[in-house]
Amino acid sequence: MIQELIVTTQTLAGETHLAPMGIHLSGDEIIILPFKPSTTLNNILETKVAVLNYCDDVRVFAGCLTGRRTWPLQAAEVIKGHLLACALAHTELELVRIEDDETRPKLFCKAVHSANHAPFKGFNRAQYAVLEAAILISRLKCLPMEKIAAEIAYLRIGLEKTAGDRELEAWSWLMTVIDEYQAEQSL
Repeated sequence: MIQELIVTTQTLAGETHLAPMGIHLSGDEIIILPFKPSTTLNNILETKVAVLNYCDDVRVFAGCLTGRRTWPLQAAEVIKGHLLACALAHTELELVRIEDDETRPKLFCKAVHSANHAPFKGFNRAQYAVLEAAILISRLKCLPMEKIAAEIAYLRIGLEKTAGDRELEAWSWLMTVIDEYQAEQSL
């Protein structure tokens, strides 16, 4: 199973990095698959820890992909690291082993602490649309623009029917990235 969440890591100097990521769960195994090169990969290899943040504010996902990475943090409880202050729950991880790969190594981690902070009340269609659009944005250079445009058009239907202010703000950030990318491609 793959869960979409925010992974927080930090440098040895204590600088925190946020990254939206699909992590893999297989039984008790938690597998993080960051691409090479990436800050998340470098930080986990250096510190041997990370935090999984379960968050329903889709602005954080969209923000991380559009240069808005400054979100309130708080100290993790067991490991040296940080979690999102808006996280509904979090899991603190320690790196157990690595399966190296030229493109995307597998980082096998174990949970050393988990905590719930607020109830999850479910996603509406607009939140889902923003998450899916964020994934498309992360693949702008890999997917044909026609596919992205078609999927964005479909996702916009749910967004327009169910969005609140947070979802509309996040969506606008993502659409700006697409517009700028298309403008660059047409030069």
